[in-house]
Amino acid sequence: MHRPPTAEAEVARELADVRRDLVSRYTAALPGARAAVLTRLWRALAHEPLPWVAAREPVRDGLLLRLANGRRLDGRAADPYATSAYVTAVRLDGTPYGDPAALVTELAVPHSAGFAAELGHSVASLALSRAGQDGHPEEWPRTDWEWEQRVVDGHPFHPNCRSRPGFSVAEQLALAPEHRPVVGLGLVPVRAAECLVTGVWPKAMRDGGRVLIPVHPWQAAHVLKRPCGQRLAAHPLMALRTLALPGGPHVKTALSARLTSSVRDISVASVGASAVVSDFAGALAPRADGLLHVTRTLGAASAHSPDLAAVLRESPSRYAGPGERVVPVAALPATGLPASPAWLTAFARLALTVGLRLLELGVALEAHGQNLLVVLSATGDPVRLVYRDLADIRVSPARLARHGIPVPALPARMVTDDPAALRRKLFGSLVAGALAATAGSGPALRAALEPAVRDLPRTPDLAALLDEPLPTKALTLMRLSPETPGDLWAELPNPLKALAP
Repeated sequence: MHRPPTAEAEVARELADVRRDLVSRYTAALPGARAAVLTRLWRALAHEPLPWVAAREPVRDGLLLRLANGRRLDGRAADPYATSAYVTAVRLDGTPYGDPAALVTELAVPHSAGFAAELGHSVASLALSRAGQDGHPEEWPRTDWEWEQRVVDGHPFHPNCRSRPGFSVAEQLALAPEHRPVVGLGLVPVRAAECLVTGVWPKAMRDGGRVLIPVHPWQAAHVLKRPCGQRLAAHPLMALRTLALPGGPHVKTALSARLTSSVRDISVASVGASAVVSDFAGALAPRADGLLHVTRTLGAASAHSPDLAAVLRESPSRYAGPGERVVPVAALPATGLPASPAWLTAFARLALTVGLRLLELGVALEAHGQNLLVVLSATGDPVRLVYRDLADIRVSPARLARHGIPVPALPARMVTDDPAALRRKLFGSLVAGALAATAGSGPALRAALEPAVRDLPRTPDLAALLDEPLPTKALTLMRLSPETPGDLWAELPNPLKALAP
């Protein structure tokens, strides 16, 4: 029976046409990429509430999963906070599988075919990303985008860490941040009367009575299907659809492709609310005792379509003082940090102090490693935080009212007084996300958190962090549940459980 070529083979074929010099490096990178994706997948199988996993049993050699259809899946004990690729194979009814796409295909659970295809893309794109690296200079980067482009492997815990379906090899090399390209950001003219504009839209992005909306080249070619005449030289950031203009703002573009989990367009409602949300967060940040800056949204524009819209934000680097650097948390391991357990504890203390303070006031940040940045002193110590991209925060009117803070007219999806929802948002992104990925393992995370929480105010939120399972987004369950909108959650073993009073 004829079988279609795998994503790995397709990428190899395309790569031979556009960058033959990378083919051998790509091939050499494939085993490590499979292990990296399989490790992330095994974490999900071991810890997410997947309906077709009937039971999980520790065994002498690791972990055994009993599936609802009677099959058995076993592998190493799964550290939910590990970022190293420590799983090279798992066994399904005794047969070893080292290819995550092949494993999911054989499991044949609902919606597994599409997910298996995405895993194949993730492996192939990750190998391509690694193949394109020539090593980094010893000195630290000088520009904000150079920090971001050191993040090669993508999301530290999502099996779709590098899935880019719809992107050819040539497009990945020309547009993906880890390949360090200069991207020609298109400008599409739209009559001002047909645009929704909030904040201050720069004169350089206006042409008489028309608004010039920045458009990602992939979006122009595949979704808008129109050429873009005028172009701006820009540098892609780790979010791919957000790019830095040299000496200017960061531009968040609409990119209607499924990257990692979701199609990330820019809704008309989010453009309409952007100025209000930005002003609200900016006014709240000083209540974190000078330890937090929030990048301002300078302007947003939409042609009343989620496929043609853009948001302009401050560069986080503007919050660096003399000798300081602002580094995305996701980039810390790629730059040699954390330098020591004491450094990691200091960073954890800073991040928890800020996150819990804002949560007490009524705002839960989605403080994962992409949104959260740390200001480093000239000697590399963590001194303050910078937060960007306010689209997914959660706000509690009741908590704000208790502190005498006016409640602005926010989008309904941001508003909740449910303590569990607020805590999931912060703890899932910050503790199970940014801090766990920076630590790199469960034991290292516990060692950092234990001294960090000792002097924090004993609030109900901290009590929940100490005593309850640690929430995290059930990323694989979400990909296998297309009929269920919104976030789904898993509960991880809490490394702080023994510290609860």
